[in-house]
Amino acid sequence: MLTLGVGLGALNTGNNLLYLVLGLQLSTIVISGILSERVLRDLEVRRIGAESAFAGEPFPFRWALRAARQTAYALTVTEDQSPLTGEAKVGSVPRGEERIVRGLLCAPRRGPVALTGIKVTTTFPFGFFAKSRIFDVCDALVVFPRRVPPAAQLEHPSSGALGERSNPRHSDGDGELHSLRPLRPDEDARRVHWTKSATAGELLRVEREREEREAYTLTVPVAKDPGELDGELDRRCEAAAGMAQRLLKAGHPVGLVSGSLRLRPATGARHERRVLRALALLGFDPEPELEAETP
Repeated sequence: MLTLGVGLGALNTGNNLLYLVLGLQLSTIVISGILSERVLRDLEVRRIGAESAFAGEPFPFRWALRAARQTAYALTVTEDQSPLTGEAKVGSVPRGEERIVRGLLCAPRRGPVALTGIKVTTTFPFGFFAKSRIFDVCDALVVFPRRVPPAAQLEHPSSGALGERSNPRHSDGDGELHSLRPLRPDEDARRVHWTKSATAGELLRVEREREEREAYTLTVPVAKDPGELDGELDRRCEAAAGMAQRLLKAGHPVGLVSGSLRLRPATGARHERRVLRALALLGFDPEPELEAETP
């Protein structure tokens, strides 16, 4: 706008000083375009991604930038034509070095997100103009269901015969201290209670109670019509995800059943990701391949 105003003033008044100012402003625009173009032309970009992404909350997302020939300045990185919102900014990327850029993104809902390109924008050198370049890097991100507190309460059986349920007071577990006994030659020394062993004058092995956990299988009804994908099915998956995380955190094996999908009850961080991934992809057409197990 300033350049346009000075140009109109120079034409109307014929003032040589205004012509000089106009030439300086036009040169600034040209130089800015050339320098920013060089910065983006020599840039190499790759997507690292996120370890986990939950709908409705910010999650860290990373890209790797490398300046091949000259140092790049004032860069902003976003995902092009994607429902993910958020960006990452970096002041400079030294020539010949790769720099990891981290930003906080947010996804509006669960499910697979197609990532088709990385958009890099620079305001170098004067900060008046922004020039962008889109790098065609195709990938996919699975967004887990929104984390909500489980509505249902856990129900534990208060009684039961030992023949039907395991005894929760077995030794050689990870619970509370059960007893001490001499260490045998073929046993692991990491179980030795060194304080009691020093007092007794011999190596004493710790035996702890082993707590038996109840196995749970969560059932999520499949959508009966396509419109249910945007509402009720999402809420079912969110509730199931919250309950699964709560049960797994308590140490209970958790399985999942929905239509033809079967996941056997298991524990651990890896199984938790499998359950969350299955709930994230549930109901999408065509439905991506799931690692299903048949009991």
